[in-house]
Amino acid sequence: MRTQGNAWKKLSTESVHPKSARLDRVGIEKIVAFMQAEDRRVLEALAKARPAIVRVAELFRATWLSGRTCFLFGAGTSGRLAVLEAAELPPTFGTDPRRVVAVIAGGRSAVFQAKEGAEDRHTDGARGAGKARTGDLVIGVSASSVTPFVRGALEGARRRGAATVLVTASRSRETSRLAEIVVRLDVGPEIVAGSTRLKAGTATKLALNQITTSALASAGKVFGPWMVDLRAGSAKLRDRALRIVASACGVSPENARRLLARARGELRTAILMGRTGERYAGARRRLDRAGGDLRRALVKREAAPRSRKTSRRG
Repeated sequence: MRTQGNAWKKLSTESVHPKSARLDRVGIEKIVAFMQAEDRRVLEALAKARPAIVRVAELFRATWLSGRTCFLFGAGTSGRLAVLEAAELPPTFGTDPRRVVAVIAGGRSAVFQAKEGAEDRHTDGARGAGKARTGDLVIGVSASSVTPFVRGALEGARRRGAATVLVTASRSRETSRLAEIVVRLDVGPEIVAGSTRLKAGTATKLALNQITTSALASAGKVFGPWMVDLRAGSAKLRDRALRIVASACGVSPENARRLLARARGELRTAILMGRTGERYAGARRRLDRAGGDLRRALVKREAAPRSRKTSRRG
C-alpha cells in the first residue's frame, strides 16, 4: 500500500514541532538545549515499547537458536541503522554474518550516499525478502511505517512463512496489520520537521541494540558481563580477550595468555579450561554437549561429581 496525495501530512514523522517555528533564529546554544530536552522523549518511548521489544528479542533468540536467519530491511536512515546493527554483531558476539543480514534500499552504496528514490520500490523489498524461509525472522525498520521498500519486504516475508516485525516511529494503529509484532517508538515530531535521523533514529538504534543484545546474551553469547565469542582482530580486542580470561578465571594476565594459546584463541574454551582444569579436547567436548553455552558447560562440570557421590550413597 502506498501513501499518496495529502496523506503524507498525516504522518506523525512529518509533523511540525510546535516549538520549532523560530528554530533558525534562536542560536546554537538554544537549539542544542532544545534537542537535549527533546531527546528525553526517546527513553520514554522505549519504556512504553518495552513489552514489544521483549517479544521481538524472544523471537530473535528463538530464531537464532533454531539455526535460522534474521533479516533487517530498511531505507535511508533506517536502512543504515539496520546495516550498522548487523555489522556490529560478528565482532561483538562472534555471530556468522550470514545469520543476521541487513538489506538496504538502493544496495550497499546507499550506506554511504543517499538514494532516496530507492525507498519507493515496493518490488525491490519483496524481491529482497525472497531469501526468507519458514522459521526465519524479517524485521522491517521504517520510521514512517509507509516506506514501500519495507512494506514490500514484510509482505514478501509473510508469503514465505517468515515471522515479521516492524520497528517504527509511527503512531498509526494501521501499522498493526503490517507485521506480527510492531515496536512503536512514539517520539513525537522532530525539531526539524521530517528529519527522522534525529529522535526517531536514536530510538530505533537503541531498540535494535536492546533486541539483539538481550537475545544473544540470553542465548549463551555472553558469560556474566563478558563477550566470550568476540573476534580478537585488533590490538584492543586482543587485550580485551586477555582481560576477560584473567577476570573470568581469577588468574594473572600471563596465565590468561597461556590459557588462550592452549585454547587456540577461543575465549569460552579458555575460560572453561581455566575454571575446570580441563585440557582443550575435553573442554571442547563439554562445550559441544552444552550447545556452546559456557554457563551450562560449567554447571554440568560442577554437578557431575555430586551426582556420582549420590549414586554411591544409593
